[in-house]
Amino acid sequence: MLSQRTRYTIRALQHLARHYGEGPIHLTDIATAQNIPGKFLTVILSELSRAGLVATMRGRDGGYWLALPPVDIRYGDILRLTNGALALVPCASRYAHEHCKNCVPEEECELRRIMIKVRDETAAILDRLTLADRFDAGPDEAEPESALVSQ
Repeated sequence: MLSQRTRYTIRALQHLARHYGEGPIHLTDIATAQNIPGKFLTVILSELSRAGLVATMRGRDGGYWLALPPVDIRYGDILRLTNGALALVPCASRYAHEHCKNCVPEEECELRRIMIKVRDETAAILDRLTLADRFDAGPDEAEPESALVSQ
């Protein structure tokens, strides 16, 4: 399950993607439009700035904008940045691997083999989708419609 922090991060980045190329957007505008507490959003945007996904400028005409084109920001990268790992169990994680407590040895664990497949499929989907993809269709339609992004 995605944490609230991850959901806020995605919504903030989606907002910035929709306004890509329009110049800096004030924090309060993002917070209001996305219903994100301002203090929490400040922390999130600061982390995104350090990660190189968001740029910022101080002052009256300042604000935040995407540091990269939306097509270059993948959902997989966002989740790895905020959640740390895509795997559902620690023993299936590629980057944050840990042995599971109270489990059988990894080479004997059938659940681990299944979870590695789930991790790989999830990663493939999330690494294919970018902030440039729009999901205006209903939830039953799997394919995103690529949006035209002004530059």
